[in-house]
Amino acid sequence: METSNLRGIFPAVVTPFDEHENFAPAAFERLLERLYSAGIDGLYVTGQTGEGLLQPVEQRKRVAEVALRCTPKGKSVIVHVGAYRTADAVELARHATSIGVRAIASLPPLGPYSFGEVRAYYQALSAASGLPILVYYFPAICPAVQGTQQILDLLEIPNVIGLKFTDFDLYKLSLLKKRECVVFNGHDEVLIAGLLMGADGGVGSFYNLIPELFVEAFGLVQQNRWDAARQVQTRINELVEIGLRFPLVPAIKAILKWQGLDCGQALAPRRRLTEEESGCLRELLRASSFDFLASGAADQK
Repeated sequence: METSNLRGIFPAVVTPFDEHENFAPAAFERLLERLYSAGIDGLYVTGQTGEGLLQPVEQRKRVAEVALRCTPKGKSVIVHVGAYRTADAVELARHATSIGVRAIASLPPLGPYSFGEVRAYYQALSAASGLPILVYYFPAICPAVQGTQQILDLLEIPNVIGLKFTDFDLYKLSLLKKRECVVFNGHDEVLIAGLLMGADGGVGSFYNLIPELFVEAFGLVQQNRWDAARQVQTRINELVEIGLRFPLVPAIKAILKWQGLDCGQALAPRRRLTEEESGCLRELLRASSFDFLASGAADQK
């Protein structure tokens, strides 16, 4: 199965909403234009950062359609189809196939499920779609998938070509790469370390805010300029350290609004930033090398 376009920098893009919690396509288009102008390799839509699990199925389909329509030739869209109900995930997988996205991905079903139940879920996605499938390894929130052998078991499912690896055990990532599968690093703060251990690219939340730096880091790694890449990662981590002090999706949306990209509020049960938190976030940014993120100048880095 062709996977050559599944590498590089893929923002886990936020989904804009209006005041009624409906998808706001015009704001989404502006955000995608901004991200693609930074040189990203594609999009990862309706994942956790994109609040996919909190949106109705029909709305998620619209998000995928707009993402695909706004994606330049040669770039790729990965649609996260994960859902609480297998039937919903299957419907989203079939829709993604019908519109021609590059690949689909899915969290395991969230809840007290056994590994056998998780495997059956991914088998259902495989049967529903001929697209390449990325499974998840995210033990912090999906404890049903534990250990290298279980991941390898999932990789035996037809159409499963790799995974999004969100863990700090990068030795485990290197073991998985021996299978020649596609691996996307999931923790923004260790992107270049994940690339060093064999990852093909990264999917992350902070990519929404500083896509140029992630593109630069990836490019430096491709040139084997590791010292320079490490310096860029250190810069990225300055922002990560600030952002992780707050509820992440609301914080990212607040910063985007300060940059003139109003993506609305996060969906409940996520809460809004308090006035105090918003002020603190802005002050921390102003005291950092990312002061431009608090001032509305979105084209700096």
